[in-house]
Amino acid sequence: MAAILASTPSQLNSYCHFISSKLCPSFSLSLRQSNRKTIGYSPVSSRIRLRVFANSQSAPASVVTSEVASVPSEMKAWVYGEYGGVDVLKFDSSVSVPEVKEDQVLIKVVAAALNPVDGKRMLGKFKATDSPLPTVPGYDVAGVVVKVGSQVKELKEGDEVYGNINEKALDGPKQFGSLAEYTAVEEKLLAVKPKNIDFVQAAGLPLAIETAYEGLEKTNFSTGKSILVLNGAGGVGSLVIQLAKNVFGASKVAATASTGKLEFLKSLGVDLAIDYTKENIEDLPEKFDVVYDAIGQCDKAVKVVKKGGSVVALTGAVTPPGFRFVVTSDGAVLKKLNPYLESGKVKPIVDPKGPFSFSQVVEAFAYVESSRATGKVVIHPIP
Repeated sequence: MAAILASTPSQLNSYCHFISSKLCPSFSLSLRQSNRKTIGYSPVSSRIRLRVFANSQSAPASVVTSEVASVPSEMKAWVYGEYGGVDVLKFDSSVSVPEVKEDQVLIKVVAAALNPVDGKRMLGKFKATDSPLPTVPGYDVAGVVVKVGSQVKELKEGDEVYGNINEKALDGPKQFGSLAEYTAVEEKLLAVKPKNIDFVQAAGLPLAIETAYEGLEKTNFSTGKSILVLNGAGGVGSLVIQLAKNVFGASKVAATASTGKLEFLKSLGVDLAIDYTKENIEDLPEKFDVVYDAIGQCDKAVKVVKKGGSVVALTGAVTPPGFRFVVTSDGAVLKKLNPYLESGKVKPIVDPKGPFSFSQVVEAFAYVESSRATGKVVIHPIP
């Protein structure tokens, strides 16, 4: 069953097209009963109803509102059995659904986002601490809880949640990631999805917003300080800008981007938008309390930071006093930031080329690697 709430005729037409092409009448989930010994098994109705709303403050754009019953033993997923480029990714329709541990919930994935770390992991950049192959990639997830472990305290079946499923990005990430119909995640890594954003928007947030927030925390960023964000239009950079301005109380936010994205930077609240194709940040007449390097130009970043200031380097070589950190996934951070998302002070940014369909995962990975994306690249619907 589908219901539509649209604020404009164009939105109505768009969503009618989405429903006719994507959801009805072919949308279905083949649910087979799994072993009832699985932790948290609770048989309920196997029907899935989908309500679709236009993006508004009053209702999410895509909400799965159903009771999902017997979870199948196998699922559709993207998998790689050897390290390499995007060509090692293969679609598999018979991957085992991960078991749910006592402190985990099983999520029916609605949307998942890609991150640069996915590509680095696939290349084997940190295989010494990686999970075993074959691997289902994917860190970011948004979906519906369909099963809960015996030690889960707050979440319940039917909850709409989002999160970064790997507590440590490089140290033992899960073998079964979010580019699949189901994924199992510790409760402590998740938060309930804000009601005013849809699953696509929610999927693009966790790893990027946690990285943005943790980086600002590590610099002791606070009210009245200034910041320069390199690659302000990217997934992390666009959130650093918003958090610095609207959560931490920055006195001035400057950011770099290409010519065509300067207006986008200003829409995020940037006070000084810098066209990196025409200006060299080393020639800026002022220096900043913090420089957040989300592109890999630490050698330049350290030249525009104030004495005693901080330079965060997410990628590339690190030049002192710059520093690097690896984000820790934490549902508490998402919960803390949820009010800012619900109030609209912080907005999720999804690349306008997306969302990419589940069949376009390889193309989506290639697009991420092109470094042309604005905000996050999201996969939806799944499958």
